[in-house]
Amino acid sequence: MSIILGVDPGLNITGYGVIEVTTGMPRRVRLLEAGIVRSKSKELSKKIEEIFDGVTDVIGTFSPKVLALEEVYSHYKRPMTAVLMGHARGCICLAAAKSDIRVVSYAATKVKKLLTGNGRAGKEQIQRAIRLELNLDREPDPPDVADALAIALCHAYRSSLD
Repeated sequence: MSIILGVDPGLNITGYGVIEVTTGMPRRVRLLEAGIVRSKSKELSKKIEEIFDGVTDVIGTFSPKVLALEEVYSHYKRPMTAVLMGHARGCICLAAAKSDIRVVSYAATKVKKLLTGNGRAGKEQIQRAIRLELNLDREPDPPDVADALAIALCHAYRSSLD
């Protein structure tokens, strides 16, 4: 059995999803918890602190073996997006490092391709795929939660879970 924490980093809303994966045959995936860490401050350093504290709390509650994180991507017309996302990713990686948890990164296009067959799938497609994969009553909302669960599932499906 392995616990994976998937995180969709954002400065205002960081989605997270915690899944448990059994390594026997057949491999089973069970949702433990999913939600968001919301940073409310206007000040960057306080936003980073709120994200760090929220992710640290989730790590403390579930003791995941690995944290799967979305890679930074920014359109060339909006380079500042990558810089701001780097702040969120940095504090998430620090939270994992302080708990001695391995961090793995996946490109959003690879996650989408694995779960939907389309590397350019929209938010609604990801939400629908997560609902079906985890046999949920409804689609995860906000989409940041579905994205985080998609990243966790991507790691579960792509790794050997040492």
